[in-house]
Amino acid sequence: MKIRNALVATTALCAASTAYATDLEVTHWWTSGGEAAAVAEFAEAFNATEGNTWVDGAIAGGGGVARGVIVSRILGGDPMHATQLNHGRQAEELVEAGLMLDLTDVATEGGWRDIVHPVSLLDSCTLDGKIYCVPVNIHSWQWIWLSHKAYADAGVPVPANWDEFVASAPALREAGKVPLAMGQQSWQSAGAFGVMNVAIGGLDLWTKVNVDKDAEAAASPEMLKVFKAAADAREFAVGSNVSDWNLATAMVINGEAGGQIMGDWAQGEFAVAEQVAGVDYTCLPGLGVNEIISTAGDAFYFPKQDDPEIEAAQKELAKLLLSKEVQVDFNLKKGSLPVRGDIDLSAANDCMKKGLEILAAGNIMPGGDQVLSPDTSGQIEDLMVEFWNDTSITAEDAQSRYAEIIANAD
Repeated sequence: MKIRNALVATTALCAASTAYATDLEVTHWWTSGGEAAAVAEFAEAFNATEGNTWVDGAIAGGGGVARGVIVSRILGGDPMHATQLNHGRQAEELVEAGLMLDLTDVATEGGWRDIVHPVSLLDSCTLDGKIYCVPVNIHSWQWIWLSHKAYADAGVPVPANWDEFVASAPALREAGKVPLAMGQQSWQSAGAFGVMNVAIGGLDLWTKVNVDKDAEAAASPEMLKVFKAAADAREFAVGSNVSDWNLATAMVINGEAGGQIMGDWAQGEFAVAEQVAGVDYTCLPGLGVNEIISTAGDAFYFPKQDDPEIEAAQKELAKLLLSKEVQVDFNLKKGSLPVRGDIDLSAANDCMKKGLEILAAGNIMPGGDQVLSPDTSGQIEDLMVEFWNDTSITAEDAQSRYAEIIANAD
């Protein structure tokens, strides 16, 4: 009888545990080695909370592919429970349509406005005074990564700025290296162009074009200098026959390429390859010309669900993503900067420390996702990948088309 009662009690306990277990499907596009290691920190922390399980919904193909899948599912009535997007304007229409969970109560309770730095990251999650996403990192495009091995093989010093990089390209070619590794996806071409815009054209010009939508500035002689630099850069990238960004990063890691213009998420790949900043590779913020950090990055949104238990778990995950320990563990693996200004990152590598110093000095700018609509960003990406891969398109022709896009930007 005692055995029977024990079995009944055990069965009831298991049933109760199952009833209150909450699985959250979380979609994201973090599929490279460094990215997978970073997102595993989120999953591990959530799985350690009572009764919750992170159901990973990684989408291969990069952010452009993933965003299409994510938006399609939400609009199609098959929403995931949480999803990565870039904070800014990408989810604006979904929020306006009432499809995203309001996190204002969680943010108020957690004092997010006091701990998120810069606070503009939280502003990018805010619409009509309500907060709809959790910023989890600061990812800046404003970097070039340089291979010590490639330059040693070529017998020339590692460059300290863009002009030195340009001057080193012939020696790299002579040594059988690709001067500039560049993946073939449109967002990579557009991102690299944006970095050159800030480094060569200056922040004031970038602001006039991207924030003010000034078509005259986009058509100016100063902007033509940026397009001519981009035309040089596409010559440096000839022979970089890869598609994904992390494969281009691998060319730098292996010493097959001199450098790569890529966001600081590239650090995750160097970490997985056990390479050391300052020993195996060099990082130059702002191409060594204008040291500045763009405050773009990743955020998590939570599509609305008609289920109180799911909503409670969503809010629990939202709190967890901004906790001190999770912010440290995730960002050290991701190579990004934390959004909290009150955590210890003494374990950061030299490149990450450079970024933290620039951030602390207030040398920041908004990311493209914060100032341009997805439609405008898509048009620029299409133009840039075409320009990058078709050398018959002159700098002048590309600039003319670009100025037209800016003239009609929203």
